Amino acid sequence: MTMHLTIALSKGRIFQETLPLLAAAGIVPVDDPETSRKLILDTNQSDVKLVIIRATDVPIYVQHGAADVGVAGKDVLLEHGGEGLYEPLDLRIARCRLMVAGDPNHQPRLSRPRIATKYINTTRRWFADQGRQVEVIKLYGSMELAPLVGLADYIVDVVDTGNTLKANGLAPLEHIANISSRLIINKAAMKMKHARIKAIMEQMATVIGA
Repeated sequence: MTMHLTIALSKGRIFQETLPLLAAAGIVPVDDPETSRKLILDTNQSDVKLVIIRATDVPIYVQHGAADVGVAGKDVLLEHGGEGLYEPLDLRIARCRLMVAGDPNHQPRLSRPRIATKYINTTRRWFADQGRQVEVIKLYGSMELAPLVGLADYIVDVVDTGNTLKANGLAPLEHIANISSRLIINKAAMKMKHARIKAIMEQMATVIGA
């Protein structure tokens, strides 16, 4: 009986930068997620399927065993908390930084500065660890707009080049974490499909090391 392996990926940068790592493990998708309407993509290996989902959902699928393996940014994993997952490999792709950003000349509200972010848990932890009182507002997109219209004093977001911040008169102010994408594995799958997963990990690791 062949053991099927399901790998969860998100569209865009992570998918593109994971392709060479999958290829090193002998796995090549037959369908392109950008053009295909299929949500489960076939690969050249009959026992390996790729599911293409939102980045924030990848750890949830892997945690609950709907996918055996996934690739997720460290920002998403910090926010998720990582329960039920192994995180054995830093793939060193899709690198950026998680930062507190804002207008360097802005005087925040005296009592509790307001922070807009989609990283609610990470933001609360970061400020609580420093004993700073803040109010956190969850936003789903265009974080940079929040300080411009007075919705928030600061934002917490991933910063790549910093060009979007700069274009909107904002700047990175505090560094929370360096972010890159990680290979994550469901704990039960690691036991049941150990040899197959270990082989894929080792083949990926050789490319990363090079």
